[in-house]
Amino acid sequence: MPGALLTDFYELTMLTAYLRRGMTQPATFSLFARSLPPARGYLVVAGVESALAALEALSFDDADLAWCRDALDLDDATTTALAELRFTGEVWAVPEGRMVLAGEPWLEVTSALPESQLVETLLLNRLTFPTAVASKAARCIEAARGRPLADFAMRRTPSLDAADAVARATALVGFASTSNVDAARRHHLPTTGTMAHSFVQAFASEAETFAAYAEDFPERPTFLVDTYDTERGVRAAIAVIREKGLGDVAAIRLDSGDLGALARMARALLDDAGLPAVRIVASGGLDEHKIDALVRGGAPIDAFGVGSQLGTVADAPVIDTIYKLVDLAGRPIAKQSTGKATWPGAKQVVRAGGGHDLLALRDEPVPAGGEPLLVPVMRGGRRLDDRPDPSLAAARRRFEADRDWLPAAARRLRDPVAPEVRITDALATLTESVRS
Repeated sequence: MPGALLTDFYELTMLTAYLRRGMTQPATFSLFARSLPPARGYLVVAGVESALAALEALSFDDADLAWCRDALDLDDATTTALAELRFTGEVWAVPEGRMVLAGEPWLEVTSALPESQLVETLLLNRLTFPTAVASKAARCIEAARGRPLADFAMRRTPSLDAADAVARATALVGFASTSNVDAARRHHLPTTGTMAHSFVQAFASEAETFAAYAEDFPERPTFLVDTYDTERGVRAAIAVIREKGLGDVAAIRLDSGDLGALARMARALLDDAGLPAVRIVASGGLDEHKIDALVRGGAPIDAFGVGSQLGTVADAPVIDTIYKLVDLAGRPIAKQSTGKATWPGAKQVVRAGGGHDLLALRDEPVPAGGEPLLVPVMRGGRRLDDRPDPSLAAARRRFEADRDWLPAAARRLRDPVAPEVRITDALATLTESVRS
């Protein structure tokens, strides 16, 4: 788990100033996205469990304290306060897998001001990237129209920690498997993988390559057929599949070229050889738009492996997430900067009928037929046993339910239109009072 120094420097300077002045009153901060990234009609919340675990583990060790003492010129009293600091507050959060819109809190923290301030960077880091990946992966799920998807992103993610987050976030929205072995072990996910072109090149011929692979991995062999000439590769795979009797379990993988045309050619050869059950897997620079084009074009591809475009969220790598103070010791607070104004007070998001959401104050009654999205997940600095089920299976069920709620216009891959977020009268009145 990360230590307390995994933060921005200004969090430490503010923390020190609060501690020296005894400013330990309860403070509520709200974490949300100001706007949706381009070509997004929604976001899928991910990373909540990782964030809560980090809050539970928050502390300064001896090395951290020594560095702070030197860098910040701390007195003994402040150093002692840092040594004793733990996160002791409460958290309300949108459970993983649920969809949120611009301006809607994903998470709200209430704790002593020094604690709730310190965790800003940590929470933004733990939530933003997994949410970006889950939202991108959800679009790939939409494009594939029921065809299995595999996470191939590990080698291109920004870091190994990011690779783990990608594997988990993609599984959360329904990816069938991951190539990331460690993430598969950690999160109990199915693994996937075939062979590299170097494996094909290491043997004297493709036929010898495929025969060796079939001998060692006969349960579900997938043969990479485009190292040299794709048609010859498919024919070599067919010969091995027939010789070994693998027609019911084998697959071939296409990783380059015109995937639609090559898939049609391969399907015709396989069918002519009496191998209709042999699957065709495609990979190589795929994203939701390329998958959508292949599916709409009728390409006979049974599954897709998605890597670089997904693991880097290439088309929208940034979500404008922020973490803002909204209440201090019962005093509602709102930022009023031009273009960056915020809503005051602890809040609730209500998923209402009619394909829209309500942004409300937390203590407002939930309208009939509405569903509150933010729920208590932590109290006294510890995760609640009765919080929503944190398992990936439960998160996937929540995702699928929200996807069914989402209007068709928001699910479009091109020019999506996000559902409306309406503000309750009580929140509007409080905002005007605070601003005036």
